[in-house]
Amino acid sequence: MSTNSSSTTVAASTHTTSTALLVAAIILLGLNLRPILAAIGPLLDSIQAATGISSADAGLLTTVPVFAMGMCALLGAQLQKRLGVVRGIGLGIAIITLACALRWPLHGSAGLIATAALGGLGIALVQALLPAFIKRHFPERAGQLMGFYTTGIMGGAALAAASASPLAQALGWQVLLALWALPAAAAALLWRRASASRRDVSAGTGASLPVKAPRAWLLMVFFGIGTGAYTLVLAWLPPFYTELGWSAAESGLLLGGLTLMEVLAGLVVSSIINRFPDRRILLLTVLLSVLGGLACLILAPAQLAIPAMVLLGIGIGALFPLSLIVSMDHVVDPASAGALLGFVQGGGYIIASAMPFIAGLIRQHSSSLAQAWMVMAGGVLILLLIALRFRPGVRLAA
Repeated sequence: MSTNSSSTTVAASTHTTSTALLVAAIILLGLNLRPILAAIGPLLDSIQAATGISSADAGLLTTVPVFAMGMCALLGAQLQKRLGVVRGIGLGIAIITLACALRWPLHGSAGLIATAALGGLGIALVQALLPAFIKRHFPERAGQLMGFYTTGIMGGAALAAASASPLAQALGWQVLLALWALPAAAAALLWRRASASRRDVSAGTGASLPVKAPRAWLLMVFFGIGTGAYTLVLAWLPPFYTELGWSAAESGLLLGGLTLMEVLAGLVVSSIINRFPDRRILLLTVLLSVLGGLACLILAPAQLAIPAMVLLGIGIGALFPLSLIVSMDHVVDPASAGALLGFVQGGGYIIASAMPFIAGLIRQHSSSLAQAWMVMAGGVLILLLIALRFRPGVRLAA
């Protein structure tokens, strides 16, 4: 009896350690999904001065990877069948590592755009496959782990934005952009170790993209417009404030503070999500926060910079995980979750990718980004109307 008890205790301890390692790997994967984008904004003036890239083309540094993320996410089911979930995630983080490392030798405008596209491919693989992995291996904690994972994503963005200017001054912006290959490599190694005992599966088998389901399209549009606010702020908030006379370091810290608020909001959502089976209560609250932050940028950006940072950070930080959690609420099995999340993120990221480019065109032709904030505010009003339709208990139907 004592031998069996001891064996059971050891097995339980091993399982707990394995689970903790896997959760840590998931969070570290999330941390590496945004630095390749978030480090650009605070350095954009330096990059433009060094490469001669126009504002419209500078918008492509965010638009191209986000668009690539969308296209690859739409192919998520096929990727799952060909690569398997565990192997596909490992390949994705390896590609991110390579894309970051190549930014040292390929730091011209064409090289930056090419590595942005490559990084977008890697990000797309992780984002398309990881939700299905979470749904399969942590079915009872899927909502909570999705919250931690998305919080990790925003934490990586905060760290990249806040550290970009001081590290670039010490190392040069080319080295700084390539430096993010190191934590990506660490994530790849941790994922390989943590997932070694997990059987690889083709989570997309038997589930096709829900193109005939009206609710899936509604979820896609909701995610796309909401993520458009994130990509817009990520790409253009620092240049907007440098136009107002702020230094690159100050504008980077503002974006870092905003993304830190996103992290805190994501943690709060992860902690309280199970108390709100009707997600509309949270959705309406955070959308009003985003709208308030955009109003600050439109009406008095210099005087209301801190309130704008807080409101946008809370709103965007909570909206991102909520959008994914609401989507996962519509399905019950891992295969359907992978297909739906691939469709929602794929089309959604394609929609979101337009915002940084549109803002770049606005800046190039009007020398101001105020109109971009107005366009985004109109999008948030649409989201408020859509959110009212997300009643609890509704499942995806063709």
